[in-house]
Formats: sequence, structure tokens, C-alpha cells
Amino acid sequence: MALLANPLILSSCSIRKFNPLILSQRRFLINVSSRLSYFRTRLFSVSASKNDVFTSPEVAKSFDFDWEERIYNWWDSQGYFKPNMDQGGEPFVISMPPPNVTGSLHMGHAMFVTLEDIMVRYHRMKGRPTVWIPGTDHAGIATQLVVERMLASEGIKRADLDRDEFVNHVWKWKEKYGGTITKQIKRLGASCDWSREHFTLDERLSRAVIEAFVRLHEKGLIYQGSYMVNWSPNLQTAVSDLEVEYSEEPGALYHIKYRVAGGSREDFLTIATTRPETLFGDTAIAVNPEDERYAKYVGCQAIVPMTYGRHIPIIADKYVDKEFGTGVLKISPGHDHNDYLLARKIGLPILNVMNKDGTLNEVAGLYCGLDRFEAREKLWKDLTETGLAVKKEPHTLRVPRSQRGGEIIEPLVSKQWFVTMEALAEKALHSVETGDLTIIPDRFEKIYNHWLSNIKDWCISRQLWWGHRIPVWYIVGRDCEEEYIVARSPDEALQKAQQKYGKDAEIYQDPDVLDTWFSSSLWPFSTLGWPDVSDEDFKKFYPTTMLETGHDILFFWVARMVMMGIEFTGNVPFRYVYLHGLIRDSQGRKMSKTLGNVIDPVDTIKEFGTDALRFTLALGTAGQDLNLSTERLSANKAFTNKLWNAGKFVLQNLPNQSDNNAWETLRAYKFDKEESLLMLRLPECWVVSKLHMLIDQVTTSYDKFYFGDVARETYDFFWGDFADWYIEASKARLYQAEDNSVSSAAKAVLLYVFENILKILHPFMPFVTEALWQAIPHQKVPLIVSSWPKSSLPVYSNVIKRFENFQALTKAIRNVRAEYSVEPVKRISATIVANPDVLQYISEERDVLALLSKLDLQALRFAESLPEDANQSVHLVASEGLEAYLPLADMVDISAELQRLHKRLLKMEGEYKGIKARLGSPKFLEKAPAEIVQASQEKAQEMEEKINLTKNRIAFLESTVLVTNS
Repeated sequence: MALLANPLILSSCSIRKFNPLILSQRRFLINVSSRLSYFRTRLFSVSASKNDVFTSPEVAKSFDFDWEERIYNWWDSQGYFKPNMDQGGEPFVISMPPPNVTGSLHMGHAMFVTLEDIMVRYHRMKGRPTVWIPGTDHAGIATQLVVERMLASEGIKRADLDRDEFVNHVWKWKEKYGGTITKQIKRLGASCDWSREHFTLDERLSRAVIEAFVRLHEKGLIYQGSYMVNWSPNLQTAVSDLEVEYSEEPGALYHIKYRVAGGSREDFLTIATTRPETLFGDTAIAVNPEDERYAKYVGCQAIVPMTYGRHIPIIADKYVDKEFGTGVLKISPGHDHNDYLLARKIGLPILNVMNKDGTLNEVAGLYCGLDRFEAREKLWKDLTETGLAVKKEPHTLRVPRSQRGGEIIEPLVSKQWFVTMEALAEKALHSVETGDLTIIPDRFEKIYNHWLSNIKDWCISRQLWWGHRIPVWYIVGRDCEEEYIVARSPDEALQKAQQKYGKDAEIYQDPDVLDTWFSSSLWPFSTLGWPDVSDEDFKKFYPTTMLETGHDILFFWVARMVMMGIEFTGNVPFRYVYLHGLIRDSQGRKMSKTLGNVIDPVDTIKEFGTDALRFTLALGTAGQDLNLSTERLSANKAFTNKLWNAGKFVLQNLPNQSDNNAWETLRAYKFDKEESLLMLRLPECWVVSKLHMLIDQVTTSYDKFYFGDVARETYDFFWGDFADWYIEASKARLYQAEDNSVSSAAKAVLLYVFENILKILHPFMPFVTEALWQAIPHQKVPLIVSSWPKSSLPVYSNVIKRFENFQALTKAIRNVRAEYSVEPVKRISATIVANPDVLQYISEERDVLALLSKLDLQALRFAESLPEDANQSVHLVASEGLEAYLPLADMVDISAELQRLHKRLLKMEGEYKGIKARLGSPKFLEKAPAEIVQASQEKAQEMEEKINLTKNRIAFLESTVLVTNS
């Protein structure tokens, strides 16, 4: 048995921890010996029943992260990730945002996997059939880039291959590397139903994509035309507005003379442009109609430089900003989005000067064939030589770059396929207005509404080979602008063509593919069987419950899914949209390779464990960015260890697994009735009441998607209430109580509270909680499919208040011990003074008070009036009506303490005088930096306070000596 390789080792230090009340070491070690034998017996039983999956904390110092994968595989093999339809109730269904098949895990993935898995595990435990549908996206541009680079490394260019050959290479790459991201998602603990895994190019989803295109075209919502798009010269494809990222970069502003036709040499207009190479596409010069500087030229013609005298009109339009540059604007409708809109408004011609690869075409004359950036440099040189260059000045540019390839995007007029969006957008807007769709947090509704209210038609065609081929066929020998067939298959297309154009008609398919986001927008219903609405999954699970994703793709994906879902199914594709923020570094910066601040989730898991990473990520607030640091991860790794050690303590104090009578007694305790709580002693009733409050709080928070609140509330209860207070208090029952019923009740409470903590934490920290759960004897059902704790259980507020008084008293005594540097092992005497009601419940817990405050149980007194030695004691007030007197002589050697304090006072007074002298020097105040002067003033104030405190302490001790001597 490999699991027995790490036996429990007890040092004298650990013995003290287990036996804080001074017990016989011999008696204790005999107990330990018998327990070790019991641990081994139980371990063999647990291991055999779970196929060596789980390791008990009784024999493992800490939770080993290497166990996570075998726990995950066990869950999966047992079918726990599949929906249990026998449970009844409304299913909880969520579609995973499909990560790119090219991807490897980053913190954004870790965030959405964590949050979605929290939702799924919670609702599974609540008894709802849960379906989490996983999958990957074919990622047209990204995947084609990766494969092209791979082929280039082998000396193969895409241009050397035909389409089928290249696509075969991509499929081979996908089969070899495409599963990386899926394996990593599993490593995060994602409890998806992997039998429902999909790929956006698989047969079912491909059929849905074709069907969607055909239906939209039949309704007149898809059209073809030449319009301005974002063009990627390297990829030679159009890209979405949403896939263009703008960055602030250093550049130049070029000032160029445009001579006025028919005028003198002094008649010219100076334009300022950041892209002089586009002047070959100029079709007008524009000025503001209110700009008096240029009013006389409006209506004249200007000569475009370096074009052998080509004339263009000088026009007036309010679109021109008088304050930018020279106030004169060159209009290049073929290469600027705003110029394009202006040209269409006033009827200017559109000239394209650029080839698809970013080189200039024949319109550029002598510059034809030059790369756009080479042409810029040569043109400026030539303009300088001809006297048309005015000046070149530094200028910060807002540069559009491809999100995928990183190259500078070129605005270009190109023939593409588009979807008319206005009608679709209206329905998506209405879904939020009526409450059919809820966006969390709701502040994103404004952004959603604004985007849909100002939506542009969607360019859905891409000039790639990898993706869903556009289901359009053209007729050989006919104008493809007008004559084309839309069909669901080549056979259907040929049949339609021959019916319309004769049996000899030949067809060829449009070479373009659909935008990846087009297929992804069908994801939540195509994965459930649409367009086959009779599919069992579609009938049972659509519409889905939830979509969880980053707020940065609200428009990329979410809004489009809503539009498509309503259009094709008549219903919103999900009821809720939960948006999380970005993961940033500890300084709040966006993670990037350039900054070197990227935190790798896989490396993080190896160092801190999956549970710690998940818990850290879940502490964020919906829609807000989260700053991630190793300090946070370390703290939550410590939390995992604390949970493990608490489990070790609980398990070590439970009955032997074979002791059926003891277990029957333990399980007989019920805490769901008021009378059962009233039978408990103060610490037990307090911790159970606090647990019941926690269950109500976190259940409400879970239902409202306040996951950060769940994490914080549970963390505080476990560490602050259960571990720091109740576990410590229970030791008085377990190691000292002569009444077996008191000890038995404490064990039952430990077990009850700990089991419920594991349930509450399981959605956040699935691995360590399942391991601890499996170590508890007589657990029949795995934690992953166990029932969620009941709500609205009894809570006694007066008991909570009483124990808070007890805590205040304990803390006050501990503070005095620390203040007087009492040795940790030294037990001191005390007199507790209070009214009869308070004294009753405090005195009933004298064993616990003595244990937690390190008091001498034999010298602990309870009274309603002051003790005789009150003047020689430290007096403390714990709360109203609850005080304590701690005899000073019991804590310190008064004479030695006085000597130490006098020596300390002399030293402090010397330092204080030095600082005051410095602050009294005009030269210091004049020459020293302001921050140094301020620091000195703060230091003087601090020293003064310490001196006064020390003097008060000395006076108190001296008065005590006088009382003693008298």
C-alpha cells in the first residue's frame, strides 16, 4: 500500500497541541498508539473501496496536488458529470464558451472554468439535473495562421498547396495538438459532460451553420456587396471590427502641399496626414465651411501630388475639424472609414490604390508594386525633392492591429457577404427590456443596448480556407454579382442551377468561409441538436439557463447569440448572462508577454494547487477586473492546508469505523430542531447557530451569483469561528470532560459543522473537499453528488451574543498576557466579575475559558463583586457587565519589570529629546525635505505616546508594590 508510506509522526510539540490540558503523557501515548492502529485499518478500507483514489489526512501531512487528476478521473469514470434526470426539477444548463482549438490555458480560461464549475457543482448538489456542454472553436484565422507557420518551418508555402491539401494539413494538426486546451480545462476540475463535447466544425454544428445561412438569405437578411472592411494584408482576409485592437504608437504627421489648379505658385492648400501613400486614392479636398482661411478655394480644383496633374474638387463640409492639423482634409474614400461614409453621402467616387497583399496597385503609378510602408518613405522623399513636402513632425498614432496576427489593418473596400442586423438587433434589445434576458452585473445593459442600437451590418465572409465554406454557388459563364445559388449542399445547388439555367449548367462554390463568430453565435442551440427541434436534448435543455463569459466579448459573441437564438428558435438562448472581468497582475496591469507579467495557470496549479487557484479567482466581483498576485495564491494555499489540518483533527477524534454503537450515537444527534440546539452547551450551540446563519447567507449569495461573497463568508466562518474558536474549545471536551455525553456531543458538532463546510466549499475547492469527505467513515454518497445543506435551520441569537461576550473576555485576557509578556506555557489565576446571569453561562464553560485563556483552572474564581486583591490586579472590561481581574504578581516579577521599564524609559526619553532638538532647529526646518520633516514630527508624536504609556505602566506597578508592602 503506497498510501501507508507516510505514517503519522507525533512529536512532543504535536502532543502538546492534541493535549492542551496537562494530561499524563503515558495515558496519551497509549491512546495515540491505539489510534494509529485504527488509522491503518480505516485507510485500508477507504483505499480498497475507492480503488486507491483517495488518501486520508490521517496519514498525509498535507493535500498532495498530484492526487487531483486521479480524483477527477474517478468522478468522470463514475458518471457524476452527467445529468441525473431522475432527480426531476428544472435542469441547469450552461454552454462553455468554446476556447480556440489552437489555445493553451491562460488565466481568462481559468476564470470562466472556475465560475462555471462553481455554478454547475452548486446546482448539481441542489438536486437539479445539470448539463455543462463543453467544446472547442475551430478559430478560422488563428488556426490557419498556426498551420501556415508550421508548414513554413517545413519549407512549404500555402500557395504551393491546393485547398483540400491545406485543409487536410489543418485537420492533422488539430488531431495532434487540438486536445491540449481540453486536457488543461479538465485539470482545473471542470465537471462537464464530456459525452456532449462538440467542435464547431463537427457534422452536427456544420449542418446548423449552413441551415442558418440559408434561412437568413431566404428572409433577405444576407446580401453581397462591395463595402469598406478591415483588411488583413498578411492573412489576405477581412476581419471583424471587434477583432481590431487599437494601440497608441509613435508615428509622424506629414504636411503636404496640394496646388490649386489655375492658381499662382502661392495658391496651395497644406494637408496633414499620417498615411501619405493613400493620396493616390484622393477624390476630394475638404475644408470646414466656417473656416475663412480657405473660403476662396471652395469650388476650385486641387492637383493631387505625384499623379501627373490629376484634379480633384475642393469642397466644404462640417465633418472637417478646423483645429486638427492644418484644417484641410484629404478625402480617400477607399482607405478610411470616415472618408468612405462621407463619400457615399455626397456622391464622391471611390478609388482603391492597394492590392490585397498591402502593395500599391497601378493607380499609384510609379509606386505600383511597392509595399505600403516602403511607398510611404519613397513618396516622402520624392515630395521633398519636388518642393511639395512642408514638414514631418512626431505624432502619436492610434494604430489598428489585427487581434490575431498583430499586423496593421488596412481599411479597404472589398466585395463581401453581410448580414442585415437592424431587425435582429431590435428583438435582442426587447429581450432585455422584457426581462427574458438578465445581464449580470446590470450596468452592462447600457453597453449592450448602446451597441445594439448603433449596430452596423455584419461582414460574415472571410478569405480563408479553414472554416465553414459559404453555401453559395456561382454559374460558370455568368455574372457572379447577379447569378448565384444558395443551397444546403452541392447536389441541391446543382439541381437548382440546372432547373433555372438548363441541364448543362455548371457551378462552382464561393471560395470564402464564414466568420468564426457566425458559427459560434449558434453554439448554445446547435450543440443541443438544432435545427432538429425534435431532438431530445433540445426539448429538455433549451433554452439554456446561463451563459458565463468575459465582459470583453459581450458584443463579439453574446449579443450575436441572443439575436440568432431569437431568430431561429423564437426564444433567447439563455436566461442569464454572467460577465466576469479581466485578470490583471498585482499592480493592476493587463497581463502581456511584453511586460513579462503573465501568470501561467498550469504552473500555478503545480505550485499552489487547483483549489487555491480557483478560490483566488472566485473572490472577484462580477464584471470587475481582478488583480492576481502570488501573495493571494499563497494565502489560499494556506487556507487549503488549514482545511486539511482541520479535517485531520476531526477525523482523529471520531469513533473507530468498526464501532457501530458509537457511530449510531454520533449520527443520532440532529441539529435541525430548536429543542436539539437547546440541549447543547454554549460553544456547541454557538457554532451550530453560526453555521445555520452561514448556510442561509451563502445559499442566497450562490443564487444571486455573488460568488465572491460566498468565498469570503465561508472563509471567515471556517477560519475565524470553526478553526480558531470551536476546534480549540472542543479540546476541553475531548481531552478532559469526564461526562461522555459532553464529549460525544462535541464530536457530533465537529462532524456536523465540518461536513457542511465541505459541502459549502465544494463548488470552489472540489478536490480537497472530496478527499476530506471520502475520509469520513460511513459516507455513502460522494460529495460531488451529495445534497446541499438545508436552509432556515434554527439559530439562537442570544446564544451567539453570549458566546461573543465569552470571546471578548478571552481576547481581553490574551491581550493582557501579551502586554505583560507572560510566558506562553504559564497559567495564571483570574477572578471573573459579572452579574448572576452572565456568571452562570461563563462559569459553566470554565474549562473552555481556562483552556483558551491559559488560566489556572484551580485558581479561577467567579464573583459578583470586586476581589480582595483588586488593587494588585490588572483590571479589564470585556463587555458591559463582564470584567476580569488578573493578579499582577501571578504574571510578572514586579521588581524586575520595574527595572526593565525604567531602563526603557531612559532610552526613549533620550531619543525623544534628540528628535525635538532637531525639529527646533530653524536650519533643519529650512533645508530638510518636507517628507523628512513630516516623518520626524510623526516619530516625535509616536515617541511621546510610548513614553506616556511607559510612565503609566511604571506608576501602576509602583502603586501595586506600595499596596503589597502596606
